[in-house]
Amino acid sequence: MELFSPSHPLTRALTERGYADLTSVQSAVLDPQAAERDLLVSAQTGSGKTVAYGLAMADTLLGEAPALEPAGEPLALVVAPTRELALQVHGELGWLYRHAGGQVVSCVGGMDPRAEERLLGRGCHIVVGTPGRLRDHLERGALRTGKLRVAVLDEADEMLDMGFREDLEFILEATPQDRRTLLFSATLPHEITAMARRYQRDAWRIALSAGRQGHADIDHRAVRVAPNEIEHAVVNLLRYFDSPTAMVFCGTREAVRHLQASLLERGFGVVALSGELSQNERNHALQALRDGRARVCVATDVAARGIDLPSLDLVIHAELPRTAETLQHRSGRTGRAGRKGVSVLLAPLSRRRKAEHLLQAAGLKVEWTSAPSADDIARLDQQRLLQHPVLTEETTDDERAMARTLLESRAPEEIAAALVRLYRAQLPAAEEVFDPGSGLPAREPRDRGEPRHPREAGGDRQARPSVWFRLNIGRLKNADPRWLIPLICRQGRITKQEIGAIRIMERETRFEIDAAAAERFQASLSQIDRPEGRIEPLGDAPPGGDRHGPTADASSPRSKNKPGTKPHANGKFAGKARPRP
Repeated sequence: MELFSPSHPLTRALTERGYADLTSVQSAVLDPQAAERDLLVSAQTGSGKTVAYGLAMADTLLGEAPALEPAGEPLALVVAPTRELALQVHGELGWLYRHAGGQVVSCVGGMDPRAEERLLGRGCHIVVGTPGRLRDHLERGALRTGKLRVAVLDEADEMLDMGFREDLEFILEATPQDRRTLLFSATLPHEITAMARRYQRDAWRIALSAGRQGHADIDHRAVRVAPNEIEHAVVNLLRYFDSPTAMVFCGTREAVRHLQASLLERGFGVVALSGELSQNERNHALQALRDGRARVCVATDVAARGIDLPSLDLVIHAELPRTAETLQHRSGRTGRAGRKGVSVLLAPLSRRRKAEHLLQAAGLKVEWTSAPSADDIARLDQQRLLQHPVLTEETTDDERAMARTLLESRAPEEIAAALVRLYRAQLPAAEEVFDPGSGLPAREPRDRGEPRHPREAGGDRQARPSVWFRLNIGRLKNADPRWLIPLICRQGRITKQEIGAIRIMERETRFEIDAAAAERFQASLSQIDRPEGRIEPLGDAPPGGDRHGPTADASSPRSKNKPGTKPHANGKFAGKARPRP
């Protein structure tokens, strides 16, 4: 039966799901030259690969029949790297083969293996699972592959990266030699091509990941940020874009827990996904995102693999990915199947070169910008309030009567101000952020024609009186003038020109402030509820130096790293650093 005839069961399923056009990879696997052949496919995540291999194996499973034969031993086996992806594939193939009478069973870690054995024993057409659990069922004899016609490896590169080579080889060796093997991968490193040569026969190669095709629906951006302001930048990006669902990537479980707690404290609806969570906990987190109880997901790379959330419009890389492939996969959580999305890469100054290498390797050309400022977000809040349903929806008679009563006792400006307060009370507060590219607040760029301060021009730094202060962050906490200066300016509400010499020592940093600004500086420090570093006065006498500690000057136009001031190499949040005892 021809696939695109109106009576074909898969055509009916696609029509019901609103498929007007197929994606590039879906069209490619239906090319006449690919019919009944093994396939080696490289395509970006989010390109519709699941439906693609569901369509590709239709002729092999159905032939000319209008429906599948009665369920027994499985006809197709799909192997995926994670539980989330396997369960997502299970759902996709379920609706695609529903009119063909397809029975799909999932076998994944974290679920009851005895329940899976019972389902396998009742018979099915397609089995979807993770490598470890599928191997367990094969070894126990619960999964029989004697009638298998198609084996699919989904995201094969990730399965090899995660150490599943031995399990994959065991699974493929346990399947019939005359099966079709469909291998899908975002990238095709040597290990993948070697596996293809070993387990595929005369494979048809489909390469759709080259060039910018995989990025067409994603607006990629790069944001420079001070190491101690990564969390602040995340907060402002979430507020600026106001996405129905956003995903923030961190490198470790500890960083995920920390950032989740910080965002919860600020009033965001946020869930976390990391490898330590049980399957039940992951399901609850994903359901909270789908039904709107949470709008932000903080996750590690492994935990987020395979997640597909229709309303996910924003991806933030709070910590740099390890490889360009990981960058592409993270970004691919948004901009899926024709939808638009934004991917923002946060890069401290010390890691900008690595960020640029990642972007170049991924084939991305982006413009570097600063994080949105509090003023930027305030302007957007005003526009959003004017478009809010509370102002645009039709007013009822009861509401008009109450409005007239309010106007009799309050001025219109008071009522409008109360509405603004109510609206703002529901929103997390934006953060003041600095643009580390200039050393000044992002909302106060310096006029290029403004003359430099005499001290900045290299004048006598001792000509003006100053007061010395101590900050409890030193070389052991990767102190760097490039992010210490914005921190001092923000906490003390001073300008860069009012900071003199900076001496970074092993456990602390000492710096001088113009005497005329010192009193104001101390008063500002006393008003901070949660300081990012403890600052104490030392007096007007220069402190004893550290023969191993470098001396920098806030006003130097070319302040550079000195030995011993290497910033964080692992991307952790320096703003929460504490001195060692």
